Amino acid sequence: MLSTADVAREWPFAVGTLRYYRQMGIGPASFKLGGRRVVYRRSEVERWIAEQEAGSTRGG
Repeated sequence: MLSTADVAREWPFAVGTLRYYRQMGIGPASFKLGGRRVVYRRSEVERWIAEQEAGSTRGG
């Protein structure tokens, strides 16, 4: 499990951006652990990034 800060350290996202994505329901899947701590599965973050890449790749 990765915290919001862990994700921000490993990938090019600011903590605030991840919070905004979570509020808008547009970021990688996350859930609350222990009722308060927001965590991400590494596989979900990587899957979401791959989806973003596939959706924005241009040919040529």
